[in-house]
Amino acid sequence: MSSTPRLVVAAPSSGAGKTTVATGLIAALAARGLAVSPHKVGPDYIDPGYHALAAGRPGRNLDAFMCGPERIAPLFLHGAAGADVAVVEGVMGLFDGASGRGELASTAHVAKLLRAPVVLVVDGSSQSRSVAALVHGFASWDPQVRLAGVILNRVASDRHEQLLREALEEGSGVPVLGALRRSAAVATPSRHLGLIPAVERSAEALKAVADMGSLVAASVDLDAVLELARTAPDLDAEPWDPSAEVAPVAGRPRIAVAGGAAFSFSYAENAELLGAAGAEVVPFDPLHASELPQGTAGLVVGGGFPELYVRELSGNAALRSAISAFAAAGGPIAAECAGLLYLGRELDGLPMCGVLDATARMTERLTLGYREAVALHDSPLAPAGTRVRGHEFHRTGCEPGAGDRPAWGWRLPAGPRTEGFADGNVHASYLHLHWAGTPELASSFAAAAAAFDAGAGSGSSTGTGARTRP
Repeated sequence: MSSTPRLVVAAPSSGAGKTTVATGLIAALAARGLAVSPHKVGPDYIDPGYHALAAGRPGRNLDAFMCGPERIAPLFLHGAAGADVAVVEGVMGLFDGASGRGELASTAHVAKLLRAPVVLVVDGSSQSRSVAALVHGFASWDPQVRLAGVILNRVASDRHEQLLREALEEGSGVPVLGALRRSAAVATPSRHLGLIPAVERSAEALKAVADMGSLVAASVDLDAVLELARTAPDLDAEPWDPSAEVAPVAGRPRIAVAGGAAFSFSYAENAELLGAAGAEVVPFDPLHASELPQGTAGLVVGGGFPELYVRELSGNAALRSAISAFAAAGGPIAAECAGLLYLGRELDGLPMCGVLDATARMTERLTLGYREAVALHDSPLAPAGTRVRGHEFHRTGCEPGAGDRPAWGWRLPAGPRTEGFADGNVHASYLHLHWAGTPELASSFAAAAAAFDAGAGSGSSTGTGARTRP
């Protein structure tokens, strides 16, 4: 039995201010000297970046679709190890889950799996007494969800706050923990895929997080919040342990993992699994590195926003050549979404790495949703027949969308679809994966890197930074 004080920050719908309140709570509690563990329901990469700035520790995702409901409590306890309190930000509306699958992967589902009290963030603008009906409905919809508090957001004035509080006291039975005034200082700028990642904003992001913390500290009863978090009962689960999920390979192969502003989308557990599988994980930034890290035996290029840095990425010809040479030498590569675009011939008309015979461009269409997929061909990441659950999220198009050896096959409402590239030593796809849901992916990729490393002879460098075959 394990326990960490915890609460879930939810809302009736997207846009109510969950990220402002959750990030502000994390920052305000951390300012009190507490170790705060930040978490995010769903696949989103951007909100955890702000959480991490506020907490000083990684923001972690809790996705019951990609990782399975049975792993939610263990993953939570793993991330919350050593914390005094945990704040879990929800996704969309409280009861919105995976399309067509009921409550699966909803904030309510995760709250029940964590046995955590829920604080509902309500946008108070343009309403007064009606707020009580709204909160009463959410509180009574599912008796297994303990809606234990309300934080009012975008409150216009003292009089407006008084009206909202009176209505909730009279008609909902749910206590008000705080009321936030409208504030431009805490606004986080957005673009085509949502909020701008914290890694891209540096000083501005730090100021925004500090402002959120100050606003919440001045507007919310933090003692009541902590008291509520401490009512969460013990969880009948053990912390997730990456070393129990994979067996280490020999040789400690070095796996380079792309990061920085252009490739900021990653789940901490993926790197932890690679480390547990015996690899040495080495981050590098393709915007600035002129070669791969010395001794690279495997390359992971995850998601992000390469379309915003296409000129810089294209202009770094030395690294593009190094990656192309690494691929030609048989080095294993796993790329998803942004990584797929980077490995192609062109992105928006500018040259990329040329590892894949594909071109990509920005589009007006948002492709978004959970996917269930099966590996159609062997690759360094997944043997043929491997089944995964992932998430697609992009406004780009790739032509062709699949190679002669597609990476994945999945079924959409419009019918079956093949997607991505499993071309010998390269696996590239739009599909985002949380490896905790399929830990054998880390084992497979570490083994491929170890095999390449073992076949690299003396490991002499040819300027790519990677080990190459003699």
